[in-house]
Amino acid sequence: MFAKFSSKISGKSARDKIFVGLDIGTQVVKIVKLRIAQDVVELVDFVLEPMQADPIEVFKKLKSAHSLEAVNIAFSGPSTVIRDINFPKMTAPELKQALKFEVQKHIPFPLAEVNLDGCILKDDLPDNKMLVLLAAVKKDFLSQRLKFIEDAGLKVNIIEIDSLALINAFNFNYGSDDYSGKKAIALLNVGATITNVSIIEDGLPRVSRDIQIGGNNFTQKISEVMGVDFRSAENLKINPAGDQAARMMTDLETVFTNLGAEIRTSFDYYESQSASSVGKIYLSGGGSLFTGFKEKISGLLGIGVEYWDCLSKIKQPNIADAEKLKPVLTQLNVAVGLALRK
Repeated sequence: MFAKFSSKISGKSARDKIFVGLDIGTQVVKIVKLRIAQDVVELVDFVLEPMQADPIEVFKKLKSAHSLEAVNIAFSGPSTVIRDINFPKMTAPELKQALKFEVQKHIPFPLAEVNLDGCILKDDLPDNKMLVLLAAVKKDFLSQRLKFIEDAGLKVNIIEIDSLALINAFNFNYGSDDYSGKKAIALLNVGATITNVSIIEDGLPRVSRDIQIGGNNFTQKISEVMGVDFRSAENLKINPAGDQAARMMTDLETVFTNLGAEIRTSFDYYESQSASSVGKIYLSGGGSLFTGFKEKISGLLGIGVEYWDCLSKIKQPNIADAEKLKPVLTQLNVAVGLALRK
Protein backbone atom coordinates (compact mmCIF):
# COMPACT_ATOMS: atom_id res chain seq x y z
CA MET A 1 0.00 0.00 0.00
CA PHE A 2 2.85 2.38 0.74
CA ALA A 3 6.38 1.77 -0.46
CA LYS A 4 7.82 3.90 2.31
CA PHE A 5 6.32 6.44 4.64
CA SER A 6 7.77 9.80 3.67
CA SER A 7 8.66 10.92 0.16
CA LYS A 8 12.20 12.13 -0.30
CA ILE A 9 12.83 14.30 -3.33
CA SER A 10 16.41 13.36 -3.99
CA GLY A 11 18.75 11.70 -6.41
CA LYS A 12 19.50 12.51 -10.01
CA SER A 13 17.07 12.01 -12.84
CA ALA A 14 17.63 11.98 -16.56
CA ARG A 15 14.49 14.06 -17.02
CA ASP A 16 11.79 15.73 -15.01
CA LYS A 17 8.78 13.62 -14.12
CA ILE A 18 5.15 14.53 -13.53
CA PHE A 19 3.25 12.99 -10.62
CA VAL A 20 -0.49 13.36 -10.00
CA GLY A 21 -2.35 13.28 -6.71
CA LEU A 22 -6.08 12.54 -6.99
CA ASP A 23 -8.04 13.27 -3.80
CA ILE A 24 -11.60 11.96 -4.15
CA GLY A 25 -13.84 13.76 -1.68
CA THR A 26 -17.53 13.33 -0.99
CA GLN A 27 -18.40 16.60 -2.72
CA VAL A 28 -15.25 17.68 -4.57
CA VAL A 29 -12.47 15.91 -6.46
CA LYS A 30 -9.08 17.60 -6.08
CA ILE A 31 -6.14 17.08 -8.44
CA VAL A 32 -2.58 18.33 -8.09
CA LYS A 33 0.11 17.78 -10.73
CA LEU A 34 3.73 18.26 -9.67
CA ARG A 35 6.90 18.27 -11.72
CA ILE A 36 9.66 16.68 -9.65
CA ALA A 37 13.22 17.34 -10.78
CA GLN A 38 16.55 16.80 -9.04
CA ASP A 39 16.33 19.78 -6.68
CA VAL A 40 12.95 21.40 -7.41
CA VAL A 41 9.31 20.48 -7.01
CA GLU A 42 7.05 22.62 -9.18
CA LEU A 43 3.28 22.96 -9.36
CA VAL A 44 2.12 22.16 -12.90
CA ASP A 45 -1.65 22.14 -12.51
CA PHE A 46 -4.45 21.98 -9.95
CA VAL A 47 -8.18 21.53 -10.25
CA LEU A 48 -11.24 21.19 -8.04
CA GLU A 49 -14.16 19.44 -9.72
CA PRO A 50 -17.58 18.90 -8.10
CA MET A 51 -18.39 15.22 -7.58
CA GLN A 52 -21.46 13.95 -9.42
CA ALA A 53 -23.73 10.92 -9.22
CA ASP A 54 -21.62 9.16 -11.86
CA PRO A 55 -17.96 9.33 -10.73
CA ILE A 56 -16.75 7.63 -13.91
CA GLU A 57 -17.93 10.60 -15.97
CA VAL A 58 -16.15 12.96 -13.57
CA PHE A 59 -12.88 11.05 -13.94
CA LYS A 60 -13.25 10.86 -17.73
CA LYS A 61 -13.75 14.61 -17.88
CA LEU A 62 -10.69 15.24 -15.73
CA LYS A 63 -8.57 12.79 -17.73
CA SER A 64 -9.41 14.54 -20.98
CA ALA A 65 -9.19 18.12 -19.75
CA HIS A 66 -5.95 17.71 -17.81
CA SER A 67 -4.12 15.01 -19.79
CA LEU A 68 -4.10 12.50 -16.95
CA GLU A 69 -2.73 8.97 -17.27
CA ALA A 70 -1.54 7.57 -13.93
CA VAL A 71 -2.62 8.88 -10.53
CA ASN A 72 -1.91 8.35 -6.83
CA ILE A 73 -5.04 7.97 -4.70
CA ALA A 74 -5.96 7.76 -1.02
CA PHE A 75 -8.70 6.38 1.22
CA SER A 76 -10.24 7.33 4.54
CA GLY A 77 -13.29 6.52 6.63
CA PRO A 78 -14.68 3.44 8.39
CA SER A 79 -13.34 1.02 5.74
CA THR A 80 -9.74 1.95 6.54
CA VAL A 81 -7.50 1.28 9.53
CA ILE A 82 -4.15 2.77 10.51
CA ARG A 83 -2.27 1.78 13.66
CA ASP A 84 1.13 2.09 15.35
CA ILE A 85 2.19 -1.30 16.74
CA ASN A 86 5.23 -2.53 18.64
CA PHE A 87 6.75 -5.60 16.99
CA PRO A 88 9.77 -7.73 17.88
CA LYS A 89 12.72 -6.40 15.92
CA MET A 90 12.95 -7.96 12.44
CA THR A 91 13.82 -7.11 8.85
CA ALA A 92 11.37 -5.56 6.40
CA PRO A 93 10.90 -8.86 4.48
CA GLU A 94 10.27 -10.68 7.76
CA LEU A 95 7.70 -8.02 8.69
CA LYS A 96 5.77 -8.65 5.49
CA GLN A 97 5.45 -12.31 6.46
CA ALA A 98 4.62 -11.56 10.08
CA LEU A 99 1.83 -9.10 9.32
CA LYS A 100 -0.73 -11.71 8.36
CA PHE A 101 -0.15 -13.62 11.58
CA GLU A 102 0.10 -10.74 14.06
CA VAL A 103 -2.31 -8.01 13.00
CA GLN A 104 -5.76 -9.56 13.42
CA LYS A 105 -6.08 -8.28 16.98
CA HIS A 106 -5.35 -4.74 15.77
CA ILE A 107 -7.98 -4.44 13.02
CA PRO A 108 -11.78 -4.79 13.27
CA PHE A 109 -12.18 -6.73 10.00
CA PRO A 110 -11.42 -10.33 9.03
CA LEU A 111 -8.02 -10.54 7.34
CA ALA A 112 -9.59 -12.08 4.23
CA GLU A 113 -11.57 -8.85 3.71
CA VAL A 114 -8.67 -6.37 3.69
CA ASN A 115 -5.54 -5.38 1.84
CA LEU A 116 -2.70 -4.88 4.33
CA ASP A 117 0.64 -3.14 4.33
CA GLY A 118 3.12 -2.05 6.96
CA CYS A 119 6.43 -0.26 7.31
CA ILE A 120 9.01 0.16 10.05
CA LEU A 121 8.98 3.63 11.65
CA LYS A 122 11.60 3.02 14.35
CA ASP A 123 13.82 -0.02 14.82
CA ASP A 124 15.58 1.03 18.02
CA LEU A 125 12.93 0.70 20.74
CA PRO A 126 13.85 -0.83 24.12
CA ASP A 127 13.63 -4.60 24.68
CA ASN A 128 14.61 -5.37 21.08
CA LYS A 129 11.34 -3.94 19.74
CA MET A 130 10.47 -1.76 16.75
CA LEU A 131 7.59 0.58 15.92
CA VAL A 132 5.56 -0.47 12.88
CA LEU A 133 2.94 1.50 10.98
CA LEU A 134 0.07 -0.74 9.85
CA ALA A 135 -2.50 0.26 7.22
CA ALA A 136 -5.48 -1.69 5.93
CA VAL A 137 -8.32 -1.01 3.49
CA LYS A 138 -11.37 -3.21 2.98
CA LYS A 139 -11.15 -4.99 -0.36
CA ASP A 140 -14.70 -4.20 -1.48
CA PHE A 141 -14.21 -0.48 -0.84
CA LEU A 142 -10.86 -0.54 -2.63
CA SER A 143 -12.19 -2.52 -5.60
CA GLN A 144 -15.14 -0.19 -6.11
CA ARG A 145 -12.93 2.90 -6.15
CA LEU A 146 -10.38 1.29 -8.48
CA LYS A 147 -13.12 0.23 -10.88
CA PHE A 148 -14.41 3.79 -11.19
CA ILE A 149 -10.93 5.09 -11.92
CA GLU A 150 -9.91 2.34 -14.32
CA ASP A 151 -13.23 2.46 -16.20
CA ALA A 152 -12.43 6.11 -16.86
CA GLY A 153 -9.19 5.06 -18.55
CA LEU A 154 -6.82 6.00 -15.72
CA LYS A 155 -4.12 3.92 -14.08
CA VAL A 156 -3.37 3.87 -10.35
CA ASN A 157 0.26 4.06 -9.25
CA ILE A 158 0.10 4.32 -5.47
CA ILE A 159 -2.66 3.70 -2.92
CA GLU A 160 -2.36 5.66 0.31
CA ILE A 161 -4.33 6.63 3.42
CA ASP A 162 -5.53 10.27 3.60
CA SER A 163 -3.83 10.96 6.92
CA LEU A 164 -0.47 9.69 5.64
CA ALA A 165 -0.74 11.85 2.52
CA LEU A 166 -1.37 14.85 4.78
CA ILE A 167 1.67 14.04 6.91
CA ASN A 168 3.74 13.59 3.77
CA ALA A 169 2.77 17.08 2.52
CA PHE A 170 3.40 18.64 5.92
CA ASN A 171 6.80 16.98 6.38
CA PHE A 172 7.93 18.10 2.93
CA ASN A 173 6.90 21.72 3.44
CA TYR A 174 7.73 22.14 7.13
CA GLY A 175 9.59 19.09 8.41
CA SER A 176 12.35 19.41 11.00
CA ASP A 177 11.97 23.20 11.26
CA ASP A 178 8.65 22.72 13.04
CA TYR A 179 9.50 19.63 15.11
CA SER A 180 12.84 20.74 16.50
CA GLY A 181 12.66 20.97 20.29
CA LYS A 182 8.86 21.17 20.33
CA LYS A 183 5.96 19.07 21.47
CA ALA A 184 4.01 16.82 19.12
CA ILE A 185 1.77 18.53 16.58
CA ALA A 186 -1.61 17.54 15.20
CA LEU A 187 -2.93 17.85 11.67
CA LEU A 188 -6.68 18.41 11.53
CA ASN A 189 -8.18 18.02 8.07
CA VAL A 190 -11.91 18.78 7.95
CA GLY A 191 -13.70 17.33 4.94
CA ALA A 192 -17.37 17.30 4.07
CA THR A 193 -18.22 14.19 6.10
CA ILE A 194 -14.98 13.15 7.85
CA THR A 195 -12.34 14.92 9.90
CA ASN A 196 -8.85 13.35 9.83
CA VAL A 197 -6.83 13.73 13.03
CA SER A 198 -3.13 12.89 12.82
CA ILE A 199 -0.68 13.35 15.69
CA ILE A 200 2.96 13.56 14.62
CA GLU A 201 6.00 13.16 16.83
CA ASP A 202 9.43 13.89 15.36
CA GLY A 203 7.97 13.66 11.86
CA LEU A 204 6.39 10.24 12.39
CA PRO A 205 2.68 9.37 12.75
CA ARG A 206 1.72 8.26 16.24
CA VAL A 207 -2.08 8.50 16.17
CA SER A 208 -4.30 8.70 13.08
CA ARG A 209 -8.06 8.67 13.35
CA ASP A 210 -11.09 9.52 11.21
CA ILE A 211 -13.93 11.30 13.04
CA GLN A 212 -17.39 11.02 11.48
CA ILE A 213 -18.06 14.75 11.76
CA GLY A 214 -17.33 17.17 8.93
CA GLY A 215 -18.38 20.37 7.22
CA ASN A 216 -21.78 18.95 6.27
CA ASN A 217 -22.71 18.61 9.95
CA PHE A 218 -22.21 22.34 10.41
CA THR A 219 -24.13 23.15 7.23
CA GLN A 220 -27.02 20.87 8.19
CA LYS A 221 -27.29 22.53 11.60
CA ILE A 222 -27.42 25.98 9.99
CA SER A 223 -30.09 24.72 7.59
CA GLU A 224 -32.24 23.51 10.49
CA VAL A 225 -31.83 26.61 12.63
CA MET A 226 -32.18 29.18 9.83
CA GLY A 227 -34.94 27.31 8.01
CA VAL A 228 -33.14 27.33 4.64
CA ASP A 229 -32.10 24.62 2.20
CA PHE A 230 -28.67 23.00 2.33
CA ARG A 231 -27.17 25.09 -0.49
CA SER A 232 -28.32 28.34 1.11
CA ALA A 233 -26.98 27.18 4.47
CA GLU A 234 -23.59 26.47 2.88
CA ASN A 235 -23.51 30.01 1.48
CA LEU A 236 -24.44 31.45 4.88
CA LYS A 237 -21.68 29.44 6.52
CA ILE A 238 -19.01 30.75 4.16
CA ASN A 239 -20.35 34.28 3.66
CA PRO A 240 -22.42 35.36 6.68
CA ALA A 241 -23.87 38.86 6.54
CA GLY A 242 -23.87 41.40 9.36
CA ASP A 243 -24.34 39.79 12.76
CA GLN A 244 -25.09 36.36 11.27
CA ALA A 245 -21.55 35.14 12.02
CA ALA A 246 -21.94 35.57 15.79
CA ARG A 247 -25.41 34.02 15.79
CA MET A 248 -24.18 31.14 13.64
CA MET A 249 -21.37 30.28 16.06
CA THR A 250 -23.90 30.10 18.89
CA ASP A 251 -26.18 27.85 16.85
CA LEU A 252 -23.24 25.56 16.02
CA GLU A 253 -22.13 25.13 19.64
CA THR A 254 -23.33 21.52 19.86
CA VAL A 255 -21.53 20.45 16.68
CA PHE A 256 -18.33 22.16 17.81
CA THR A 257 -18.57 20.54 21.25
CA ASN A 258 -18.98 17.07 19.72
CA LEU A 259 -16.06 17.57 17.35
CA GLY A 260 -13.88 19.01 20.12
CA ALA A 261 -14.66 16.05 22.38
CA GLU A 262 -13.65 13.57 19.67
CA ILE A 263 -10.40 15.42 19.01
CA ARG A 264 -9.65 15.56 22.74
CA THR A 265 -10.20 11.80 22.98
CA SER A 266 -7.49 11.31 20.34
CA PHE A 267 -5.14 13.67 22.18
CA ASP A 268 -5.77 11.93 25.52
CA TYR A 269 -5.03 8.54 23.98
CA TYR A 270 -1.76 9.80 22.53
CA GLU A 271 -0.72 11.43 25.79
CA SER A 272 -1.47 8.20 27.68
CA GLN A 273 0.97 6.38 25.38
CA SER A 274 3.70 9.03 25.22
CA ALA A 275 5.74 11.29 27.44
CA SER A 276 4.84 14.20 25.15
CA SER A 277 1.66 16.18 24.51
CA VAL A 278 0.16 18.03 21.55
CA GLY A 279 1.49 21.56 21.42
CA LYS A 280 -0.06 22.90 18.23
CA ILE A 281 -2.77 22.12 15.67
CA TYR A 282 -2.40 22.70 11.94
CA LEU A 283 -5.72 23.02 10.14
CA SER A 284 -6.81 22.23 6.59
CA GLY A 285 -9.80 21.03 4.59
CA GLY A 286 -12.79 22.69 2.94
CA GLY A 287 -15.00 21.91 5.94
CA SER A 288 -12.97 24.33 8.09
CA LEU A 289 -13.39 27.32 5.78
CA PHE A 290 -15.81 29.49 7.65
CA THR A 291 -15.41 32.46 9.96
CA GLY A 292 -14.56 31.55 13.52
CA PHE A 293 -13.81 27.85 13.00
CA LYS A 294 -10.11 28.12 13.84
CA GLU A 295 -10.70 30.26 16.92
CA LYS A 296 -13.49 28.01 18.22
CA ILE A 297 -11.40 24.84 17.98
CA SER A 298 -8.48 26.59 19.65
CA GLY A 299 -10.71 27.73 22.51
CA LEU A 300 -12.28 24.30 23.03
CA LEU A 301 -8.94 22.50 23.16
CA GLY A 302 -6.78 25.19 24.72
CA ILE A 303 -4.18 24.78 21.96
CA GLY A 304 -2.97 27.15 19.25
CA VAL A 305 -4.48 26.50 15.81
CA GLU A 306 -3.37 27.80 12.42
CA TYR A 307 -3.85 26.94 8.76
CA TRP A 308 -0.80 25.62 6.92
CA ASP A 309 0.50 26.08 3.39
CA CYS A 310 0.83 22.80 1.49
CA LEU A 311 2.79 24.58 -1.27
CA SER A 312 5.20 26.43 1.01
CA LYS A 313 8.30 24.80 -0.53
CA ILE A 314 6.83 24.02 -3.93
CA LYS A 315 7.62 26.34 -6.80
CA GLN A 316 4.56 28.03 -8.28
CA PRO A 317 5.10 29.29 -11.83
CA ASN A 318 2.92 31.85 -13.54
CA ILE A 319 0.56 29.23 -14.93
CA ALA A 320 -0.79 28.75 -11.43
CA ASP A 321 -2.95 31.84 -11.01
CA ALA A 322 -2.25 32.97 -7.46
CA GLU A 323 -5.64 34.61 -7.06
CA LYS A 324 -7.43 31.40 -8.06
CA LEU A 325 -5.17 29.25 -5.92
CA LYS A 326 -5.40 31.22 -2.69
CA PRO A 327 -9.05 30.52 -1.72
CA VAL A 328 -8.76 26.76 -2.41
CA LEU A 329 -5.23 26.15 -1.16
CA THR A 330 -6.23 24.54 2.13
CA GLN A 331 -8.32 21.97 0.24
CA LEU A 332 -5.33 20.66 -1.74
CA ASN A 333 -3.25 19.24 1.14
CA VAL A 334 -4.08 15.56 0.58
CA ALA A 335 -3.64 15.83 -3.20
CA VAL A 336 -0.23 17.51 -2.72
CA GLY A 337 0.88 14.76 -0.35
CA LEU A 338 -0.17 12.15 -2.92
CA ALA A 339 1.60 13.88 -5.80
CA LEU A 340 4.81 13.99 -3.74
CA ARG A 341 4.82 10.18 -3.65
CA LYS A 342 7.19 9.05 -6.41
